[in-house]
Amino acid sequence: MPSPPEQSFNRRDFLHLGLAAGTVALARPLSAKGPSKGAKGLEEVSLADLQTGLAAGTWTSKALVTAYLARIHALDQAGPKLHSVIEVNPDALTIAAALDTERKAGHVRGPLHGIPVLIKDNIDTADRMKTTAGSLALLDAPTPKVDAFIVQKLREAGAVILGKTNLSEWANFRGDRSTSGWSGRGGLTRNPYALDRTPSGSSSGSAVAVAASLCAAAVGTETDGSIVSPSNACGIVGLKPTLGLLSRSGIVPIAHSQDTAGPMARTVRDVAILLGALAGPDPRDEATQHGKNDPPKDYTRFLDPDGLKGARLGVVRSFMGPNPHLAKQFASALESLKTAGAELVDPVELSTKAYDDAEYEVLLYEFKTDLNAYLVARGGGVKNLADLMAFNEAHADKELLYFGQQILKGSQDKGPLTEAAYLKALESCRRLSRAEGIDAAMDKHRLDALLAPTGNPASVTDLVNGGGDGSGSCSSPAAVAGYPHITLPMGFAFGLPMGLSFFGRAWSEPMLLKLAYAFEQATNARRPPRYRTSAL
Repeated sequence: MPSPPEQSFNRRDFLHLGLAAGTVALARPLSAKGPSKGAKGLEEVSLADLQTGLAAGTWTSKALVTAYLARIHALDQAGPKLHSVIEVNPDALTIAAALDTERKAGHVRGPLHGIPVLIKDNIDTADRMKTTAGSLALLDAPTPKVDAFIVQKLREAGAVILGKTNLSEWANFRGDRSTSGWSGRGGLTRNPYALDRTPSGSSSGSAVAVAASLCAAAVGTETDGSIVSPSNACGIVGLKPTLGLLSRSGIVPIAHSQDTAGPMARTVRDVAILLGALAGPDPRDEATQHGKNDPPKDYTRFLDPDGLKGARLGVVRSFMGPNPHLAKQFASALESLKTAGAELVDPVELSTKAYDDAEYEVLLYEFKTDLNAYLVARGGGVKNLADLMAFNEAHADKELLYFGQQILKGSQDKGPLTEAAYLKALESCRRLSRAEGIDAAMDKHRLDALLAPTGNPASVTDLVNGGGDGSGSCSSPAAVAGYPHITLPMGFAFGLPMGLSFFGRAWSEPMLLKLAYAFEQATNARRPPRYRTSAL
């Protein structure tokens, strides 16, 4: 196999711009433990290490924000031009300084106090940043009147909202053969493992920013695959929670029956820390008022390096596909699971074919209703889906340059949520994915969780033909059911990451985190990106 081509930029130059701690006012270089031992600057540094340094006075939150902003400039805007951050928070340094003052006064809010976090650009912030879902149609819309509830939770936890990340426009629910990671506002996000490869979507920017250590952690959103697929393609940990664990209020919607935000980070522990800060009941979102009204405040207590011992896991091979590199890594992962003490039930049957069409029907119906409600509350010139379509047509040279808006048109043609076609499709989705799907498989085989390869290695980005994402193939069962799903790195093919997924019953986040953490500790599979121009 030929050697990878040299980068078209000078790696030493951008190392000096932001990765080396001394250039960005840190007292001494940050150190990372575990898989990133020896990393310089901010690369691969965990939330715990950052918090330890803050507590010791080794650095300040303001210094961290300065360092991350320098790294964003070096990797996102100069250097390899990842285009993962759509906007930085103009008040980030001021917020960080205020949190430093709190710390000096003896008040520390928790493990996220003073930590810079990025959020996806479909999550409302009532500040000087915009919320656009990547669309030029919302660029001049009024600033949201209040923060999304999960943003409120982050601020209460002491996190610094560093900025917003690029995404597949309208969370990849606009047109046929769209290109993941592209938005009219933010342009094309690039995969840091190979710049010509897709980062997947729709939480493309969040995944890339985490993988490239442009933030300590990030928040994405998912309807079906939008957290786990980019996490797979970008070699990070992503968790799609149970529907209702995290509030949906203040998030640009696709479909209320499947939408949820979720944490994205480089380690399972960091995902657990961020999940604890995000979870909780919201008076504005009735889904959070049922089930687990009082979620754990600290999910790290479920992390156990021996968590795979005695675990009974169902191997779902139907999502494998024909890729031999994926098959090889998955086989190796199964051996690691058995070595760590897991009992595998192999195979377990689980199919989405019975409800694929019904899911799409539900999404089309709910998108029109949910988006119209959001736009009315938001205010501005784009008041509904019809206005959005008209805007795109009027700005076709910028918005419809690569693909169209067939999905928007299909949604516009749908009626209200009282129609029989919608109600029938929704019932089918819930029954087939839950009672006759995940729950049935787990009951039959007495399982603690199901597992599968998350998806294929990232495919080459193709703006001309679109499509060809190649990842996220096992996302639908948990997405349609509204059940939790976590993915984490399991290996590489030609330098491209591939993830392993654990998913299971509603509210089983503690179990999934325990299993994923034990696998992570046993395999140490994550590797930082190298920003190659191509995988080959």
